Amino acid sequence: MRSKWLTVVLVLSLAVNAGVLATMGYHYFLSAPAAPTEPCPMSPGDSHLYQSLGLTDLQLSKMEPLARFFHGRLAELEAAMEGKKETLIDLLQKESDPVAIEKLRKEMAGIQDEIQNEVIVHIAETKKILDPKQQQRLFDLMRQSMVRKSSVLSYGGNG
Repeated sequence: MRSKWLTVVLVLSLAVNAGVLATMGYHYFLSAPAAPTEPCPMSPGDSHLYQSLGLTDLQLSKMEPLARFFHGRLAELEAAMEGKKETLIDLLQKESDPVAIEKLRKEMAGIQDEIQNEVIVHIAETKKILDPKQQQRLFDLMRQSMVRKSSVLSYGGNG
């Protein structure tokens, strides 16, 4: 009976550790600067992508506060995630506490979910400001960016 419980605890511990390592690896690859990144097309400081949308003065006046709010919110969420990463490292360094690690993992997943939600809401709000031609250009740029990032991740590890 005792060896059965020990086996269950060990398997559970291995599963939690594998999940934590996978999460840390995922976040490492997300934050590692694999290639020069292009500025956000909604950022007024970006001369190439921002200008390529051909925004009117009225559109610019609507876009700038939207972009400022979006980037501020992302900065808050990224700061919260950095704090969670530090806590995770501390938890992993000490004696393994599967309950605390799992709770923290769920909190980190919640922050990731908030980030994704903010991005989706931002894109939907931006789309309302753009005309159909500008919308098409925006989504073309997004597709190009995603293709470039996925090809960097696909080929980046083979060196």
